[in-house]
Amino acid sequence: MATLTVEEASATYARAMRNVRRPGLGICTICKTFVDQKYERCLRCNGQRAELDAVLPITYSEHLGQVHLALRRYKDGGLAEQRYAAPRLNGILWRFLKAHEGCLARAVGSSGFEIVCAVPSSTPSRDNERDRLRRILQACGPVKERFERLLLPTGDVPEGRAYDQRRYEAGRSLAGEDVLLVDDTWAGGGHAQSAATALKAAGAGSVGLVVIGRHVQPDWRVGDDGETCAALLDQLPKVFDWDDCALHGDA
Repeated sequence: MATLTVEEASATYARAMRNVRRPGLGICTICKTFVDQKYERCLRCNGQRAELDAVLPITYSEHLGQVHLALRRYKDGGLAEQRYAAPRLNGILWRFLKAHEGCLARAVGSSGFEIVCAVPSSTPSRDNERDRLRRILQACGPVKERFERLLLPTGDVPEGRAYDQRRYEAGRSLAGEDVLLVDDTWAGGGHAQSAATALKAAGAGSVGLVVIGRHVQPDWRVGDDGETCAALLDQLPKVFDWDDCALHGDA
């Protein structure tokens, strides 16, 4: 079978992808999910430390939608599912990072990220499962030369999704380098924020996160009018714009 181009690979799930809205009224200032317009942050972001200097999701990932299932299958599926999904997710990351890594760098006040690393699993026994994400980054053109397996789970905290400053440790000291952190899914953000804590404890400068899918529960009701996330997603443009992102054009 012929090798997919980046454009062909990234187009596979594009019909199910939705551009993430910019922070503002009704959008969490940290993770960019839908919130009651009375608040700046969603409940999870408001209840945990914000160590990341900026978060940039590529797309919303509706629960049990095509993007969500693709992310689940590449992580938990068999070899055939992994071989199908991995190059397509690589294409999404490649195309998005080529266009918008600079947007994230500007948002964190950096001239460019010196290091790229992945958010690890939360427990040492499962960390090898994250080799799938690491392999994607090692083959992703815009970042592969800067990729390091920098973070490791400590095993010092119970398995779970909550933020904990002890969850990870960096494999080496950092001397003010700015770090691009990459994850596949943001549900509550506890792991990503914990990873940023470990990087900064090791001496990192700014830490920005790109995450493929910002997970959204479609039946979750937002605000006093009770509008569902599914309805809000349906109001977004149906054609994914690769030239736009939630931080595009920000100073």
